Amino acid sequence: MQGCVGVIDTTFSRVDMGAEAVRVLREELPGYRIQRWTVPGIKDLPGAAKRMLDSGCEAVITLGWVGRKEVDKLSYLAMSVGLIMVSLLTDRIVVDVTVHEDEAEDPRELKRIALERARDHARNLALMLSRGPGYLTRWAGQGLRQGYPNAGPLD
Repeated sequence: MQGCVGVIDTTFSRVDMGAEAVRVLREELPGYRIQRWTVPGIKDLPGAAKRMLDSGCEAVITLGWVGRKEVDKLSYLAMSVGLIMVSLLTDRIVVDVTVHEDEAEDPRELKRIALERARDHARNLALMLSRGPGYLTRWAGQGLRQGYPNAGPLD
């Protein structure tokens, strides 16, 4: 075993993004142990991420779902700050994957966005772990997006 990667998702999510992230990470990081935890909601993600990193994982990917209400958006802000703090306090990689329910009206489109975003971010995490954080530099400034078509660089 080379290491451990944590996958943390929520029961509030309407799409099983955690399963998709686990699938990609197992494919891309065959020598790693993939550990998955599910918590109730996004405000629980930072604490779970900290515990998972403290238990020996070298990186985590969190997969959150944000509802349409203002209170949901405020919860997202609190969660985001919490994950930044976890990354700073542990000096480890924390990749936040968040889907906002108001990104699409069509449930099929929202599901597509969620699964594609989970896959793309899981691949990014795998590349950072297997090839080093500097590996993604080759795509700097390219307007790459997760869940939507790439925006492309500005000329």
